[in-house]
Amino acid sequence: MPPRVDVVIPVLNEERALPICVDMLLRFLGESSPYPFRIVIADNGSTDRTPEIAEALSQENWPRVAWSRLEIRGRGRALRKAWLESDADILTYMDVDLSTDLAAFPPMVKAIGEEGFDLAVGSRLMKGSNVSKRTLKREITSRSYNVIIKATFFTRFSDAQCGFKAISSSAAQALVPKVLDQGWFFDSELLILAEKGGYRIKDIPVRWVDDPDTRVRVVKTAIDDLKGLYRLRFGGVSRALKSDGG
Repeated sequence: MPPRVDVVIPVLNEERALPICVDMLLRFLGESSPYPFRIVIADNGSTDRTPEIAEALSQENWPRVAWSRLEIRGRGRALRKAWLESDADILTYMDVDLSTDLAAFPPMVKAIGEEGFDLAVGSRLMKGSNVSKRTLKREITSRSYNVIIKATFFTRFSDAQCGFKAISSSAAQALVPKVLDQGWFFDSELLILAEKGGYRIKDIPVRWVDDPDTRVRVVKTAIDDLKGLYRLRFGGVSRALKSDGG
């Protein structure tokens, strides 16, 4: 029996982008996904019509589309809920703006389903990737942040922040409860814990187009990320890997 894949879309006030995203995903995955899939809309605290739209999309496309709702905001919190409650074999997520070219999806899930990797992550910074329409400020911030991670933790993955990742169910059940951050730093913390815990990670080069309507507050996010790295650097990694999560 082939592995089953959940494609999680975290959303916060995305009433316009969500229907477009789901329609594109249904068409692409229906033609190109190597495994049976389900799209899971993970709403975290939307105050516009996103919840109603998510429910309608789920009813219209069930069982290929499902949705969950959290009243508290936080992308990491939404992923934690969706991944830990899933019964799929491979858990993925991508941003609702679909900035990452979906052509990278099949090799990403095959890395786990067929090649024995525990995680597969999209990278905008490795050879073979292509990035367009990105501001110089965001490019410098991203590259500097990933250099800091490598210099501090001696990690090998190249891009902690790309919103295009996959993880095996077993790795998610073991690692996600250990991740303390519930916001944007969730990705970085997960990858650092995974590599230091001996899990196999594969970088996937991606084509990526910057979204000018992004909700990411670059300066605040960068400060929060640096605080997270400081916490992990001074005992956070060892404490997390020794703990049983919860």
